[in-house]
Amino acid sequence: MDIRITGAPCSWGVDDPKNPYLPPWKSVLEEASAAGYKGIELGPYGYLPLDTKIVSEELQKNKLSIVAGTIFDDLVSEQNFPAMEKAARDICGMLVNLPKPEVVSGVHFPAPYLVLIDWGHDKRDYAAGHPDVAPRLSGEDFKKLIGHIKGLCRIANGEYGVRPVIHPHAGGYIEFADEIDNIAEGITKEEAGLCLDTGHLWYSKMEPCKWLRKYADRLDYVHFKDINKAMYDQVMTEKIRFFDGCGKGVMCPIGEGVLDYGEIFNCLRDIGYNGYITIEQERDPRNASGSLKDVRRSLQYLDRFM
Repeated sequence: MDIRITGAPCSWGVDDPKNPYLPPWKSVLEEASAAGYKGIELGPYGYLPLDTKIVSEELQKNKLSIVAGTIFDDLVSEQNFPAMEKAARDICGMLVNLPKPEVVSGVHFPAPYLVLIDWGHDKRDYAAGHPDVAPRLSGEDFKKLIGHIKGLCRIANGEYGVRPVIHPHAGGYIEFADEIDNIAEGITKEEAGLCLDTGHLWYSKMEPCKWLRKYADRLDYVHFKDINKAMYDQVMTEKIRFFDGCGKGVMCPIGEGVLDYGEIFNCLRDIGYNGYITIEQERDPRNASGSLKDVRRSLQYLDRFM
C-alpha cells in the first residue's frame, strides 16, 4: 500500500471564500508546509488567486504541490450551471498548470483531481446527518443533478485530462446511502470516480469501512477527518447548519475522536488502496490560530499506521 497524506485549507477554516475572517492564503500554504505536508488542495473556488504564476511561486517556495481543486456549490439548479462550467474550466486550468504531486504506483488515476460537491440548499443543510428526516430530490431534479455532474466531468476529462471525483458531503443532496448508490448507478466509473470522506460518512450515519469496501473499484481519492462524539451528539439535537456545527468543534484532530483509524487503515490495505489521502478538520476560521498545532497532531497520529 502506497499512501501519501496531504492537506486542505478547510483545516484552517477556509470553506466559504466570502467569509471575512479567512486567514491569508499565503499563510495557509506556509503553515501547511511547516506541518510537514508536501501537497494541499486549492480550497474553495476563489480563495487562491486564479493567476497560476503567482500561486506556483508560493507553492514552490513552500515545496508544495496541488492534489485537487473543488467545486463546492449548487449542482442541481439549471440557473447555476453556467457558473459551474466556468468554475470547472478555471479550476482545471489551474490544476494542469500548477506543481503536481508525484504519481503513486497502483493508483486508479493520477492526481490532481476535480472534486465535485453539491452544496447550498438550506433544507438539506439543516438536516445534515439526519437521513430519516432530510428531504430528497424529486426524480426530475435528481436527473438534473446527474446531467450537470456529467457535464462537468466532460469538461474535466475531455478538455483538461483531469479526473473528476464525486464527494458525498453532509448538508448537500449527495450525502446519504441511497443518494450515494443512486449517483454510482447514474454516473459510470469511466465518467467519474468517488472521493469518500470517512468523517462525512460517519457523520451521516454510515460505517466508513463498509462504504470504502463497497466502492473500492471507484475509490480514486480519500478524505480523512475525525469527530468529537460529545459535540456531535449535542449538534444532532439542534437545528443547525453543518458548518455552524463545525464551528462549535464537531471536528477534531485525527485520533482524538470516535473514528477507528486502525480499522480504516486495515480496510484500505484489504482493498488495495494506493494514492492520496487528504486530512480535513473543518473549523471556524476565527480559530485558525490552532490549525497548525491540530494538523501536526493528526499527522503524528497517522504516522503509526503508515
